[in-house]
Amino acid sequence: MADSKMGSAHSRGKLEINPRGSKRPADNGPPSSPGSNPSDYVEDFVCNEDDLQENEMKAFDMPDGAGKVLVVKQKGKISAVGSKCTHYGAPLIKGVLGEGRVRCPWHGACFNVTTGDIEDFPGLDSLPCFDVSIEAGKVKVKAHKEALKSSKTVKTMTSPCGKDSRSFVVIGAGAAGACAVETLRQEGFTGKIVMITSERALPYDRIKLSKMLDVEVSKLQLRDESFYKEHGIEVRTGTSVKSIDSKGKKVILNDGSEINYTRLLVASGSKANTATQPGSDLQNIFSLRTIEDANAIHKVLSKESNVVIVGASFIGMEAAAYCVGKVNSVTVVGRGSVPFQPILGEKVGARILQLFEEKGVKFRMGCDVTSFGGEGKVNEVKLSSGEVLPADVVVLGIGAQPSTAFLQGTDIEMQRGAVVVNKFMESSIPDIFAAGDVAYAPVFAADDRPASIGHWQLAHYHGRIAARNMAGSRAELKSVPFFWTMVFGVGVRYAGYGAGFEDIVITGDLSAMSFIAHYCVGDVVTAVATVGSDPAAAKFAELLAMKKTLSKEDVQKNGKAWVDSPLL
Repeated sequence: MADSKMGSAHSRGKLEINPRGSKRPADNGPPSSPGSNPSDYVEDFVCNEDDLQENEMKAFDMPDGAGKVLVVKQKGKISAVGSKCTHYGAPLIKGVLGEGRVRCPWHGACFNVTTGDIEDFPGLDSLPCFDVSIEAGKVKVKAHKEALKSSKTVKTMTSPCGKDSRSFVVIGAGAAGACAVETLRQEGFTGKIVMITSERALPYDRIKLSKMLDVEVSKLQLRDESFYKEHGIEVRTGTSVKSIDSKGKKVILNDGSEINYTRLLVASGSKANTATQPGSDLQNIFSLRTIEDANAIHKVLSKESNVVIVGASFIGMEAAAYCVGKVNSVTVVGRGSVPFQPILGEKVGARILQLFEEKGVKFRMGCDVTSFGGEGKVNEVKLSSGEVLPADVVVLGIGAQPSTAFLQGTDIEMQRGAVVVNKFMESSIPDIFAAGDVAYAPVFAADDRPASIGHWQLAHYHGRIAARNMAGSRAELKSVPFFWTMVFGVGVRYAGYGAGFEDIVITGDLSAMSFIAHYCVGDVVTAVATVGSDPAAAKFAELLAMKKTLSKEDVQKNGKAWVDSPLL
């Protein structure tokens, strides 16, 4: 859980770098630190020492509207950190307190309650931590005003050193790659870092694309260019990898040039599946993977457009929701009987289908596309049922495959197109690691059963563990999958690994969109999906992280009582 090496990340009285690369005072330096200004700080008695019970957290307002602090008591020690998740600003007081960390109620990110360091994801930033003292039985907190306002900080990162001849290369600039290059510097690696991406953009928040097709890449960037320059991280955009010479330790690029590496991280993500039916080469048939894809789709949409979405899972359903109200019609074509059927099951999928139908989306389920018609541009989609749908724009959400073609010809062990790795993210070839969508990795929440899982949160975590091991640690992967979607203002959260579930127990009110679906294998709940039931998904994720189990029998007897029961 808590990472003993992370405590050094908060250096008092120094300058730290904010997420966009500008410098600001360290959040927790005392007024006596060199260069600090007492007026930049605020302090106050927030509560009595006895007001906090063991394993309890409370949020308190600091004076003059400076902001809130989250105060936690564990193992008799009281600590204070920022009160908002650094990902999307969720109030952590509504989250879940685990062993040494607090988990965000919205998307499952975890933060060390003593150091503020991020330990699970999504997001890249840590929480600021504040000085706590006990005076006459009262708890006093002293905090930097700017840190209170932002409620986020970047962990201290080392600088490259000319004496360090090592070169670490990261292929891919998605969540795994972006997290890895930062972690390398945070872990003290002073050699050369090169991150290669075929996209022309710096790392960005890819999961927003299907929800915001018209978004500008500058609004999605995880870090700006100055951040990478500040920390000596070379980012090669618009650069494709042709092959790997694992014996000579070289990455060969499509232009014929080579990059030598000491250690290599393969984090190249996934490649969207494309249509193969007759007519699939017509214009206005799109896959959705990159910012260019999203913007291209948005550009051809109009009030007169008839849009056909092929695929009824996350990409397809989110794109369908985006199009509602902007086009003439939206029709979703799916193979299953309801959307999300393999993941969420029949009943939950049917309720989501109903939600979409209430918004005007039409469905053609239980069928395939046989061909696309049109002259130059698509104008119709033919289905296996014999029906022909008018279609001015087609968006494909038919899954993805690991982007690993450049590994062909190597001796690296693969499984279903993904790189087989162990608990340390190591491949079968020394000094080559893999993370994210391309990694066929043990899943801690499923008793280390290996799988390739395309989750944004998990990719971050993979990248962190891989980088720590590349830098010389022996950090084990302890993954608990957590993902989510947001459609028409309804948030669905999913925690665990429910592949192959045998039964589903639903508590709450499915019709009112306030429920928890428990996915069971035998008598064990292996995953939950929740709507309007925060922090149930976060609670279940932390339960799995602590190697605890929830039984099907308990849910059947006591409903959602487990959500309110003590975790510690």
